[in-house]
Amino acid sequence: MTETTHTQPMPPEQPDGAFEPYKPRSPEFRAALDALGRLRQDLFHDAFAYRPLPPLSAGSRFVRRFPGRLREYAVWAPHLVVAAAGGVALLAAATDSPRGEFTALLSGLFALAPVLLTLARPVAAFWLSLVAAWVGNLLGSGWGDWPWASGNFISHLVVLTVVAVRTRPRTAAWMWAITALYGFLAVSAFGGGHYSDNVGPMTVVSAIVLLTVSVRQIRREAEETVTAQQTETAQERSKRTLLEERTTIARELHDVVAHHMSVVAIQAEAAPYRVENPPPELEKAFVTIRENAVAALTELRRVLGVVRAEDYEAPDAPQPTLADLDALLANVREAGLTVEKVVTGAVRELPQGVELSAYRIVQETLSNTLRHAPGASARVEIGYVLGGLGLRIVNGAPPRPALLKPSPGAGHGITGMRERVSMLNGEMTAAPTSEGGYEVTVFLPVAARTEGDA
Repeated sequence: MTETTHTQPMPPEQPDGAFEPYKPRSPEFRAALDALGRLRQDLFHDAFAYRPLPPLSAGSRFVRRFPGRLREYAVWAPHLVVAAAGGVALLAAATDSPRGEFTALLSGLFALAPVLLTLARPVAAFWLSLVAAWVGNLLGSGWGDWPWASGNFISHLVVLTVVAVRTRPRTAAWMWAITALYGFLAVSAFGGGHYSDNVGPMTVVSAIVLLTVSVRQIRREAEETVTAQQTETAQERSKRTLLEERTTIARELHDVVAHHMSVVAIQAEAAPYRVENPPPELEKAFVTIRENAVAALTELRRVLGVVRAEDYEAPDAPQPTLADLDALLANVREAGLTVEKVVTGAVRELPQGVELSAYRIVQETLSNTLRHAPGASARVEIGYVLGGLGLRIVNGAPPRPALLKPSPGAGHGITGMRERVSMLNGEMTAAPTSEGGYEVTVFLPVAARTEGDA
């Protein structure tokens, strides 16, 4: 005899050698699993969570209709409405009970409890309402109206409405489906011998109520979304308007300042010819004024000229570097500032951004000295170190009594310097000195060059 073995087919092997476990591929099955997951999330997960119904806002339209101290009570209007509906359900259940006062009171309490529970635990109130409907039929109508006694009919509708208002439309759909399923099972399993069943009226009326509430909620959410989008659009429009206004101001500033600087340059050039035999010092002063005016006009056109047209092209003149620092110092010395420059370390060429930022920082600091401490002396220290460039610009206290009155500035000089230093991942400190002056210390890191960069 030959022995035969029966082997089961192995599951398909994955590229990494692992065997894939069997998984259902049916879209219907996956849709059912997703639906059960949503049902569990909506009606089972944290079903007994404490979620108290908040009072109305004091600024709501409904509350503002009431005068004086009535507004303090008007904020609790939703709670009063729910309690009143629960009272109606209690009276209906008590009236429908033919088995004595105690049974009537018990039936009314079973109709009232789910309604009041919606104020604190809405999802739990729905499940309690189904249980109360069953118990209410046993205590109340003697199985005449099945499966909903009159009091529980009203109570369950109120519970469905309140829970639907406090949750989302998907939860309302689940509650309606479970209510319809409960009625169908109750009539099918225990409906024999009863006079009538009201599953149809409950299903139809609850569908109308829940549909109305869900449509209202969907509309309100849509209105909130539209309002949020309109608010965002208004903010963007405000920002765009602000940028347009700033652009307009920049254009006007360019036109006005450029005109006046041009007039200054022309008058400074023509002034020596208006005086017979002017002294050399006067001619030199006018030449300096003209050079400063032309330089300022060039800088102004470079910075603000971009707002004149979209096709504006920057001038071909190179940006200033530390090599141009001597000219800057000579310029401020002619303006009356005594400044000293000290350079330490091996002077070398640095990246253009570092050179430009260092030049602008020195320029702004010396301008602040001229503006806020007229008559004071200054010292510029430049240190070339292995990891970067160090700057220290310090000025002394202005003389007493002051020869010139300090000129107020816009207050953006230090901010601009910090932005430049931050852009280069550097460090900066700016603070008054103990002698009454001011000191600015900056370190701009520079990556060391490798042989491949050379």
